[in-house]
Amino acid sequence: MNIQFREFNSFDLWIWLEFETVLSEQEKQYVEEVFDSWFFLGKLGGFNAENLQVQEAGYELSYLQYEGGVTDSSLMALMHNMGDIEYEGCWARCWFDLGTSDAIALDVLLNALQQFDQEFIVIKSCLIGGENEDWPLPERRDRFYEEP
Repeated sequence: MNIQFREFNSFDLWIWLEFETVLSEQEKQYVEEVFDSWFFLGKLGGFNAENLQVQEAGYELSYLQYEGGVTDSSLMALMHNMGDIEYEGCWARCWFDLGTSDAIALDVLLNALQQFDQEFIVIKSCLIGGENEDWPLPERRDRFYEEP
């Protein structure tokens, strides 16, 4: 899977996936579960790089003294919004407002997508940000914030 970063705005981010073939409905469900799960973790503040106590402890985790409440003194790292996943031919795209979540969120997603590519559906490329000339973005991206 080729991974490419283009123009990046964490509050207005499109993620594009190119597959080898047009996806079946079942395969689309798998892709949607990956994105939905990733977003849900982000919405709950799971991508807060200021609290990586287990990672920073190294390999010896027996009897680790985990400090609860560390996130109380740091900035919240929450994803704000996710649009619907759209499909066109061999492409899928989804819009995100990553909010204040840290860049580790993208590493987690890319790690998951690379394994997904090996185990389930071949992904030719993953584009982070930017726009595809063949599939223009909607005029108004604030459509995800419709007023009641």
